[in-house]
Amino acid sequence: MCHCFAKSCWWLILCVWMVATVPVNADEPVPKPNVLFIAIDDLNHWVGHLGRHPQARTPNLDRLASQGVSFSRAYCAAPACNPSRAALMSGRRPSSTGCYLNSQDWRPAIPETQLLNSHFARAGYVVWGAGKIYHGPQDRGGHWDDYFAGHGGRLVRHPEAPDDGVGGIKFYPLANPDEEMPDYQVVDFGIQKLREKHDRPFFLAIGLYKPHMPFAVPKKWFDMFPLDSIELPPYREDDLEDVPSAGRRMARPEGDHRAILSSGRWREAVRAYLATIAFADAQVGRLLDALDQSQYRDNTIVVLWSDHGWSLGEKSHWRKFALWEEPTRSVLIWRVPGLTAAGQQCHRTVDFLCVYPTLCELAGLDRPEHLEGRSIVSLLKDPQAPWELPAITTYGRGNHTVRTEAWRYIRYANGDEELYNEMADPFEYQNLAGRSDYAAIKQELARWLPAHDAPDLPPRGSQ
Repeated sequence: MCHCFAKSCWWLILCVWMVATVPVNADEPVPKPNVLFIAIDDLNHWVGHLGRHPQARTPNLDRLASQGVSFSRAYCAAPACNPSRAALMSGRRPSSTGCYLNSQDWRPAIPETQLLNSHFARAGYVVWGAGKIYHGPQDRGGHWDDYFAGHGGRLVRHPEAPDDGVGGIKFYPLANPDEEMPDYQVVDFGIQKLREKHDRPFFLAIGLYKPHMPFAVPKKWFDMFPLDSIELPPYREDDLEDVPSAGRRMARPEGDHRAILSSGRWREAVRAYLATIAFADAQVGRLLDALDQSQYRDNTIVVLWSDHGWSLGEKSHWRKFALWEEPTRSVLIWRVPGLTAAGQQCHRTVDFLCVYPTLCELAGLDRPEHLEGRSIVSLLKDPQAPWELPAITTYGRGNHTVRTEAWRYIRYANGDEELYNEMADPFEYQNLAGRSDYAAIKQELARWLPAHDAPDLPPRGSQ
């Protein structure tokens, strides 16, 4: 019996040794990473870790930033939903496609084969989308294996809300619970996908509609921000005096801002925006929790972005639709397993044309020839790495801004100019464009302006 036992032990040891010494096949393909692609609508830089507004409550966005690399100077391709998303998802600038405005149809200029989700599908990924990825449900764009547009219960204004806001600026609390909000259902779709078992790498795009107007979320989110404590954004009444006519036309001080001032409800609007951001942040948190509790946590790239910023009275301007800091600056956060160090902030200036090529490089996909942006993988590895490219933002044909770490230069289609020293003047109060001693700086920045402005695309529905 002892002899049989010894023989069995010897055979077991031999088998273990043989398995342990089998060489690894170097030609065996490395599993491709999954991608969780989170898009947020109309979120400016009022998030905790960026510090632009001290009352912002975004613990989940801040948590994601603490786990990877966030960009403190990230800018949209266009300060409007439709052209911004078309540019990010195609990798082509508005000046190349002619898609400058929300009213235009991008599809005649951008083949569906060029779109980011289609590119991942061709590479063997299963591709899912939910909520707002392109401008609207009619613009889903490209290939999706499954798509959930989002729905919720009937939204009801809370009885304590006196009305729906001031003019075109809509804000009010809701009587609904969170579960009846469309964004809640969109995130539920993402959570379900993360709980399922998949035999192919996935690209999961989740688009939140909030904090897009109306700034209307369940009342509990408003209650987090007592009205008498609300701080208004930095503002100077004379801020537009040195802004040229083209810039003043974008600001439209006689419109929304005059109505808000006349109503005496500026703080209410700011409170509502903060409340809506807090609600959106909570939905991001639900999604991140589901990922972290899933089997995909350690092999999933997370990239979170918003399509553009938003103004709440700075420069007497409201909404997006302008080329200053508030409408153009937004959020960009990456968490890449095995690459990004935790809690890093990159101060290099980037725009969202970087997202498409960066995802291609991280996932080991071919880079399409039509892409106009550059991968930022070098900055994800080392946020202090050299980077010479500025951010370029366009609104309307021929209107562009170039943003570097130190400067913002704006040139309008009619030749009007603005120049701001962002280090000395972060709220862009002093336009230096007319001073001769800054001519060389303007000339250097101007070389980054698009060399060609494509003709305007036709509006939606036109023949």
